[in-house]
Amino acid sequence: MATRSLTDRTIKALENKPAKVGTTYDVRDGVVPGLHVRVMPSGQRTFVLVARFGGSKNPTRRRLGAYGELTLEEARQKARHWLDLIGRGVDPKHEEERQRQAALRKQENSFAVVSEEFIKRHASKLRKSATIERELRHEFISRWGDRPITDISQHDVVSVLDAAVDRGAFYQAHNLLGHCRGLFNWALARGIYGLEKSPCDRLKPQAVIGRRLARQRILSDDEIRALWAAAEAMRYPYGPLLKMLLITGQRRSEVSEARWSEFDLAKKLWVIPPTRMKTNAAHEVPLSHEAMKVLVSLPRFNRGDALFSSTYGVKPVNGFARAKEILDREMTARLPIAPSPYVLHDIRRSVRTHLSALPIPDLVRELVISHTKPGLHRVYDQHRYIVEKRHALDLWGARLRDIVQPAPDNIV
Repeated sequence: MATRSLTDRTIKALENKPAKVGTTYDVRDGVVPGLHVRVMPSGQRTFVLVARFGGSKNPTRRRLGAYGELTLEEARQKARHWLDLIGRGVDPKHEEERQRQAALRKQENSFAVVSEEFIKRHASKLRKSATIERELRHEFISRWGDRPITDISQHDVVSVLDAAVDRGAFYQAHNLLGHCRGLFNWALARGIYGLEKSPCDRLKPQAVIGRRLARQRILSDDEIRALWAAAEAMRYPYGPLLKMLLITGQRRSEVSEARWSEFDLAKKLWVIPPTRMKTNAAHEVPLSHEAMKVLVSLPRFNRGDALFSSTYGVKPVNGFARAKEILDREMTARLPIAPSPYVLHDIRRSVRTHLSALPIPDLVRELVISHTKPGLHRVYDQHRYIVEKRHALDLWGARLRDIVQPAPDNIV
């Protein structure tokens, strides 16, 4: 058996060495003991290590890798590593399997894999599942996806929250902390991801983000008028969706995720199922004349029954950032000055405020926007208040007409 101080040039030349057809031969490296290049009749060259593996008395060959898959220097490094393992009584085959299993466990415990399980098994059953999934993917998985979940630190979480606060998403930062805390608590409860503690455990929202103050922004009559005109200028699905928010005063998710199966147009009634309600109870919304006008103008699809959809009714819309930009631009064009910052939920607060200015009992005002009955009413008063809520929404519909279509000043 020839021994040489191998180089890339000599290895490439081995292919052309004269040999009988069908002959396989080895060339021993003069640098690393036991390292050979094995040349096949086909010309393929493979690095092998000849050693006593696993305490065997007889030396045997084991494949390190084909030339091309491994460079000469990589083959020498691998051979040295194997010789070191053998010297310590460790079989390289067993060590490589241990490392392979460790890599698989690391992959299975990546933040992305655990997050997908969390979304599938837990978040998907929650009322705000679409929002939770979207924010987990955009804010957390995009940053930490390939990292082991055990490597996520408190500093990592704070960095995400700081980024949200810096871009002005103060309220979203509170929600992001809630999503992250929920994910880690879920993973800890399952006990299979190697976690011993959550990086959110000692994070206090007020200290990290700041005190969460209740919003008080409501839209003025001029702003409501501009919003309505902007909604008329916007195409389906967002234009009519914005109108329904203003007409009914319901939450954004309750309107945007509505299905035709929830509506009885003959009875002019919309019943939102418990699974979509914050209170986990069905909510009945009488449909005013204004609401019916919007509903009859909507397209109906064969593929699905979502009212507001960009997928032919299969899925409800779930992205509002671009629509909000268009709405802001359209409203600004119709107002003397740009409106102060507001969010879509402020529409609901504006409706509730207008209801207080109408001759409607306070309990009915609260029930219209699906707030729970106070105190003992919740237990002893099981009246549905359908007639009363219909009257309230009819009054609000009339008031809304006066706002968006004011009577001319020059009355004769």
